[in-house]
Amino acid sequence: MLNRYKKSDHFSYTLGITLTIELLKKRPEQVKMVYFHSEMNRNETWQWMETKCNELSVQFIENDKVFNRLSEKENCYAIGVFVKYENDLAPNNNHLVLVNPSNSGNMGTIIRTMLGFGCSDLAIIRPGGDVFDPKTIRASMGAVFNIRFSYFDDFSEYLDFSVKHHVYPFMLQAKTSLTDIVPKTPYSLVFGNEATGLETEYLSHGTPLIIKHLSDIDSLNLPIAVGIALYQFTKMKAAE
Repeated sequence: MLNRYKKSDHFSYTLGITLTIELLKKRPEQVKMVYFHSEMNRNETWQWMETKCNELSVQFIENDKVFNRLSEKENCYAIGVFVKYENDLAPNNNHLVLVNPSNSGNMGTIIRTMLGFGCSDLAIIRPGGDVFDPKTIRASMGAVFNIRFSYFDDFSEYLDFSVKHHVYPFMLQAKTSLTDIVPKTPYSLVFGNEATGLETEYLSHGTPLIIKHLSDIDSLNLPIAVGIALYQFTKMKAAE
């Protein structure tokens, strides 16, 4: 019986047709079964999912009770169940580093944003949010199945892994503005927790940067700050 997700589970699931299709396309080897709701239209999408499941020897099951247990949204008509997997970072690629992220929705939004700007490698410093939480998957709109990610016990462990990277911590205490640098690759863009940001010790790592904004607010929220940084680094790279 499939129950509500727990971080300790060896599997997770997608909630919705679009997410389940992304799972079937991008991580077919991990899929264990797909449930569909009795009210799902038997259209081309349904037929594609049935055919794909048959190709993968994956059960394609009608079961409304599963939806009653797992989905809080009335318009959820497909659920894909998959086994969690490990997915190491590419050591020479640019990295996004999240230090102790705690909000699943924010993490999913960030994953979707980073993929949109050509960054496919995410490092997460523990304790941190769960990439495989269905809330993260939903917020990412399935982008999570297109990235590489690794968890590290602390930032020093990540630095040992990424010795060639130029580190750019984003901090309110930084003196250098994001718009005043020429980035060096490969780079690591480092962001702190939604509530506390990065501790002052990160001022001693690489080139700390600040995203300047009006004093009417005390800070930008994390997904927006990440989006601005990724856009600017992509823009500057394109101009080189």
